[in-house]
Amino acid sequence: MAVTHDVSPQLDELVSTAHRIRQAIESVIEGKSDAVRLTLTVLLSEGHLLIEDVPGVGKTMLAKALARSIDCPVRRVQFTPDLLPSDITGVSAYNQQTREFEFKPGPIFANIVVGDEINRASPKTQSALLECMEEHQVTVDGVTYELDSPFMVIATQNPIEMEGTYPLPEAQRDRFTARVAMGYPEPAAELEMLDVHGGTSPLDKLQPVATTAEVRALIEAVRGVYVSQPVKKYAIDLVTATRHSPDLRLGASPRSTLQLVRAARAHAALSGRDYVIPDDMQELAIPVLAHRLLPSIEAQGQRRMPEQVVTELVRRVPVPETRAS
Repeated sequence: MAVTHDVSPQLDELVSTAHRIRQAIESVIEGKSDAVRLTLTVLLSEGHLLIEDVPGVGKTMLAKALARSIDCPVRRVQFTPDLLPSDITGVSAYNQQTREFEFKPGPIFANIVVGDEINRASPKTQSALLECMEEHQVTVDGVTYELDSPFMVIATQNPIEMEGTYPLPEAQRDRFTARVAMGYPEPAAELEMLDVHGGTSPLDKLQPVATTAEVRALIEAVRGVYVSQPVKKYAIDLVTATRHSPDLRLGASPRSTLQLVRAARAHAALSGRDYVIPDDMQELAIPVLAHRLLPSIEAQGQRRMPEQVVTELVRRVPVPETRAS
């Protein structure tokens, strides 16, 4: 018998609102239901999303569709080599009339920030996002400014076109809750895309289906989803296994454990449950953990990707016996 928690009365509303957002996004993105669900999972877990894939598969379209589905401030930043940190965070400018410095907020002061081709900016500019993504605040000239909730960074990058790019450092990648690869669409979905996108972009017709207050309420409800001690221990065991794997020279950080649990809460809530089960962790293990891992030289020689290593670890780590009672 399922445990009854305070979040239960809100689950129906959460699932209903999330379903509306999902339908709105899928009216623009054809045949990518898994990527859309993961995007919503990251949003409700108060995280950030890295969308990585080859050009032209809809990375920016997914980010824009989520942003337009919610009635909240949205800013898009095109990352380029000449972009400065102040172009993101804002700058203090001198006002000649008042003879005082005034802070001019940058695009980071929005609920959803879309960073297009993030790896085209210099590491110095990329680092401007570190404090924002982790602490939901910005410090400029010694003054700290809080960011509104919800706050989500959705960044895109192309893994193939590496000329003139700066790979994301480990500290930056670790702040992204999950990474998703769009992949090529199925032929049927691509055919439907030709029919739907042939004339005008469906983004032009997309209207908000949720308010900022509703999203805040959903996030608050997700925080109350129950995680038992055995399931928490299972999350720690999965992350610890990456640190001891001979195929990896860099395992997952303690931050990844926290984000795995948060994402599992959101995943459970979207499934209509007010408690987390090991299956939630297993489904999220690759998108939450793989992008944080660095393969060993031997694994690279054998072309063993971190995704493969995580899949094997999920298969090997003992699953706890849990009862929702």
